[in-house]
Amino acid sequence: MTSVKKAFSAAAMALVMMISGCAGASSGSGEQSTDEQTSSITESEATMQTDMTFTPGADTVKLIGRTAESEGALWLALSASGIEFTFTGTSASVTIVGDNMTANGKDKQARFAVYIDGEKTMDEQVTSAEQTYDIYSSDEAKSTTVKILKLSEAAESTMGIKSITVDGTDVKPTAEKELKIEFIGDSITCGYGVDDEVKEHHFSTSTEDATKAYAYKAAQLLDADYSLVSYSGHGIISGYTNNDQKVATQLVPPVYEQFAKSFGYYNNIFNVSQVEWDFSKFQPDFIVINLGTNDASYCGNKKDRIEEYTKSYVGFLKKVRKNNPDAHIICALGVMGDSLFKGVEEAVKLYSEETGDTKVSALHLTPQNGSTGYAADWHPTEATHDISASELVAEIKKLMAE
Repeated sequence: MTSVKKAFSAAAMALVMMISGCAGASSGSGEQSTDEQTSSITESEATMQTDMTFTPGADTVKLIGRTAESEGALWLALSASGIEFTFTGTSASVTIVGDNMTANGKDKQARFAVYIDGEKTMDEQVTSAEQTYDIYSSDEAKSTTVKILKLSEAAESTMGIKSITVDGTDVKPTAEKELKIEFIGDSITCGYGVDDEVKEHHFSTSTEDATKAYAYKAAQLLDADYSLVSYSGHGIISGYTNNDQKVATQLVPPVYEQFAKSFGYYNNIFNVSQVEWDFSKFQPDFIVINLGTNDASYCGNKKDRIEEYTKSYVGFLKKVRKNNPDAHIICALGVMGDSLFKGVEEAVKLYSEETGDTKVSALHLTPQNGSTGYAADWHPTEATHDISASELVAEIKKLMAE
């Protein structure tokens, strides 16, 4: 829904009055007819400076990753999801609404960034139920690209874009890219702790930035549109465990077909976990699955558990394929440990044999060795993510050339 309040200058108003006074004039006098004059004004109005307030949707902005409209806002949950648009004008502001996590401190609050013409100009956490941010100002009207991205992951908190106000005209979505990639993963894909290179420190949304992780970086290097479906501590058959007990509440396959999974909710009504995802909105050319790091904490070297992981991986591949019939699926693992990579390769082999689907392959990512440091809880640093991104880009380019 878009509401537009047009501000006419005194000269424009005088012109309208003059035309009204000439309404009875004959077109034979050599002057424009009333219809022609009205048409000219309509064209003039279209180029005049405009105050415009709107709730973002596909008609006004490019939707990045999975988004959902509810409770009068466009909701961002998953890592690096967001919006992008262009307009010609002098200023822009955005009103952000927060969920129940706004009162839970910087370790839980959603983190987001604003980019103007490709440059990051704002990096904030959502600390209140509703707040308006002035995100752009210029003395002269000019064509400007605005992008807003959620830097932190879905599991802890969500955020909604309630409205955007621009003093300008020609608001429109940026163009779609030819290449589209979906990334399915865990904390590595989320950019867990990448802004905190002290390995003894623990999780915080304030130090999580998906734009510094391998998935986002690979998409940028390939000039691709992307969607991230990633949750820290999650796996195929078990989330991270340190007591040899399976954590069945932290699995990606059961929530893959949802918009997102989060502890955050809005107004005690909206819960992103209750919203199904419409896969027709984003059909990728490639899907990168990077799951197994957390499963490894449960599987260890136990043969029966590794077999369960492999069998369940095959089942997940079937679910991914059902919703994405044309994508090539890359099953990657290794950066935080590759003990289950043979299980990944076996899952790819079994799946292809069972289904006849050959558009699936395995990719071994180089394990980190400390040479580029460690981030919080021994996670990859941005330098390590750069290595993984380059390896993934090389693999996708190779597959594209085949």
